Amino acid sequence: MKRALVHGLLITCLACGGGQGANSGDAGADATQDAQALDASTDGSVDAAASDSSRDASLDAALEPDASTDAGPALLGPPYPIVLAHGFFGFEDFAGIDFINYFFRVKDRLASDGELLVFTPAVDPFGSSEERGRQLLDAVERITRETGYAKVNLICHSQGGLDARVVAALRPDLVASVTTVATPHAGTPVADALVRITDYPRLSELLDAFVRLIGAPIYDALGADTSVTAAIRQLSTEGMAEFNAMYPPDPDMPYFSIAGRSDNHPGGADCEAVDSPRFITRWRRDLDPIDPLFALPETINDGVLVGPGHANDGMVRAIDARFGRFLGCIPADHMDEVGHLFGDSPGLGNDFDYLDFWSELIAWLRAQGY
Repeated sequence: MKRALVHGLLITCLACGGGQGANSGDAGADATQDAQALDASTDGSVDAAASDSSRDASLDAALEPDASTDAGPALLGPPYPIVLAHGFFGFEDFAGIDFINYFFRVKDRLASDGELLVFTPAVDPFGSSEERGRQLLDAVERITRETGYAKVNLICHSQGGLDARVVAALRPDLVASVTTVATPHAGTPVADALVRITDYPRLSELLDAFVRLIGAPIYDALGADTSVTAAIRQLSTEGMAEFNAMYPPDPDMPYFSIAGRSDNHPGGADCEAVDSPRFITRWRRDLDPIDPLFALPETINDGVLVGPGHANDGMVRAIDARFGRFLGCIPADHMDEVGHLFGDSPGLGNDFDYLDFWSELIAWLRAQGY
């Protein structure tokens, strides 16, 4: 009964910001404990002992100091720590169950790759990106302070990419790069539709109260003033126009973006990218069948009832996910991208492996000097 309840809750929560998944396995099981020890806890703290051991491992890689001040020792330079930022309805550990993570088994895989400085801080699952971005900034400040590194790489899914843009705008000195996967930088027609449905004050109040009621025992980062309807409005086309005016791209900040494509969409012009890296192009011939959970929102994003329409992952269109240097599309729906539910296959005939994707994405960032 409890397993069925958790499974049902995950389907509801992850459909808006998290994953359905590809073939996974238990890669890096021996390294999991190290990675978890290094992570920021739900209250944002970083395990000091784990930080020290990880710093030693990084120092063995002959890192050079990034900067120094009269007030303290030199800060460490690249390769910088990785911060994985979750999306809307996201979490670090679901309902306190430590093996159900938003980025399902991604930290384990990265640990097996030798990436020990990987953090997954939790922010308000339903808040606006201004609020969530400041919470993420608090975590980034702690991570840099306690690990001794000058900066971090922010790698984000869905709304987490907007949170990262807030961090990069407020403290660009702490951010080495921002990579977003399926982030609605230009809004999403799905949010536009939801805004029309919830555009009644009494209904919005009831929905917010319901979310706070059921969310309290599940989400440690849930705030007393959390408003899911305000967050949905921000993700709309109009809301993102306002957000983009407040947080325009910094030409000096390395921004990379990736989109998902599902419903057997081949990508086409929506997914065209200049000099797309191999960890994207290796999947160009794979097609992702749409999960029934995303059938309706995918049709809304398509903009057509018949034909391919716009490439999208069931929640975010590829044309709306472009920001900075666009790297291309992967054959995955919004849940496949982070490995949910529980690392299951992305669909019949689709060989996409989300763990390979995250591993190769970070290896590519390392090769770029971040």
